[in-house]
Amino acid sequence: MNTIDAKLLQKAFLAGACSLEAKKEWINELNVFPVPDGDTGTNMTLTIMSAAKEVAAIEKPTMEALAKAISSGSLRGARGNSGVILSQLFRGFTKEIKNVQEIDTKTLARAFNRATETAYKAVMKPKEGTILTVAKGMSDKAAQLSEQNDDILEFCREVVKEGDKVLSRTPDMLPVLKQAGVVDSGGQGLMQVLKGCLEGLSGKEVLLPAEGAVSSAGTSVSVPADRSKLDTADIKFGYCTEFIINAEKEFTSRDEAELKAYLEELGDSIVVVADEEVVKVHVHTNHPGLAFEKALTFGSLSRMKVDNMREEHEERLIKDAQVIAARQKEKEQEKALKEEPKKAFGFIAVSVGEGLSEIFKGIGADYLIEGGQTMNPSTEDILNAVEQVNAETIFVLPNNKNIILAAQQAAHLVEDKKIIVVPSTTVPQGITALINFMPDLKAEENLDNMKSEMSRVKTGQITYAVRTTNIDGMDINEGDIMALGDTGMLAVEKTIPAAAIKALERMIDEESELVTLYYGAEVSEEAADELLNQANEQFPGVEIELQNGGQPVYYYMISVE
Repeated sequence: MNTIDAKLLQKAFLAGACSLEAKKEWINELNVFPVPDGDTGTNMTLTIMSAAKEVAAIEKPTMEALAKAISSGSLRGARGNSGVILSQLFRGFTKEIKNVQEIDTKTLARAFNRATETAYKAVMKPKEGTILTVAKGMSDKAAQLSEQNDDILEFCREVVKEGDKVLSRTPDMLPVLKQAGVVDSGGQGLMQVLKGCLEGLSGKEVLLPAEGAVSSAGTSVSVPADRSKLDTADIKFGYCTEFIINAEKEFTSRDEAELKAYLEELGDSIVVVADEEVVKVHVHTNHPGLAFEKALTFGSLSRMKVDNMREEHEERLIKDAQVIAARQKEKEQEKALKEEPKKAFGFIAVSVGEGLSEIFKGIGADYLIEGGQTMNPSTEDILNAVEQVNAETIFVLPNNKNIILAAQQAAHLVEDKKIIVVPSTTVPQGITALINFMPDLKAEENLDNMKSEMSRVKTGQITYAVRTTNIDGMDINEGDIMALGDTGMLAVEKTIPAAAIKALERMIDEESELVTLYYGAEVSEEAADELLNQANEQFPGVEIELQNGGQPVYYYMISVE
């Protein structure tokens, strides 16, 4: 095989997406810190699946159409640092291939190189030993091989082999990876994508994402058609029947006409699509069995699916009425919002936990995006939030280091408003930044002031270990309670209070004035009060506050100012 056409590229990309999706939990477990919130695999999967949804919808692919779908879909669906970097790799790759009819090894090499360059430029301080290093290793190998080999499959196998070698060396580049005994999770995710792509190119049968099965990165809910006037008695043919015929001989145009004519006698909404040896069939009928019997005369059947539309209709009526009503209310609110004059400043904060969200609302946040660890919002989620805030300048508080890149990517896409991303890496930093906003100052002056005040905040987070490892010289056993600080481990203990107190000992110094304990969803108010009393006794020189954060995953978030 010397070239890849658009149809084969489509198949390869979807195979890569499916390959990553299948291994996402395994990749999540490669998180350096053994906390229950590793989300690299999830973020990369949601990013690529956002693109896969658009790619799968292209019936007659061209390189230009595929390039647009891959680039745009992954850009808007990007979540977390790993997802944003993956979207930038796709963006650079597609810029190189969008104007060609077929891809050869030289084109692939140029595309690999451009992908790597684009991704490196997107990261302010690129770090070696990460997904970027793995991508760079493969692009260098591709450049070398393109001068020697024009066989696509052999070329790709060698590039993937090189990627695995570079990935295996990432622990030698980042000591924290060696301590944890893992390779870089983002690099592993990238390799999973490329191995899936290679399988697709090699002709391996891949279960492509079915319509509706691909996860969308957006959180918006589409409005269903109004079915309220449709009675179940109006449904003439009650069973939605779908299947695939694996033809045992050539499925001719005459065969297609014969099958369609038979199905028309059984029902309506007939779709028969033949592609070489595979025939996709859809029909609404009262006799699914007869449709199957006829299809069996052409070959074996797979992916057989029958849904009772009358039952589904009754269930949907209730759900649809609720969704339509909510959407109508949302439209009315949007209309009212647009008619109001824009205010000077607005604020969007990423928050998770009822208590923390109430705190952000109380100090001036206009719009909250639900998210954080394990659920990083996408670029599109942030863009949707921006649309809801009627302000000339909008400050976005990511409150998580893994969300900052997605927020910055969203800021580049907004044209009618000025978006300023405050680089808050924790919730306490975000709260401090918003409290210190001064309406009389200019936007840039406020940003500088917010960053300055955030630098005075120390954050600790208390959670449990999901595996046994050693981090920062501390032995950690599965189930231990860990205290994580801004730059590494603070303590490892057997109980939650002990870990929290040890974290406070490490965080409080002679300059500390205010400590805030935000207790999570799994901590009772009584237990939190006990910790507060213990902390007041042990640290009488500082003011200590207790707040109900309601956050998942972390028993406590600790802020020391």
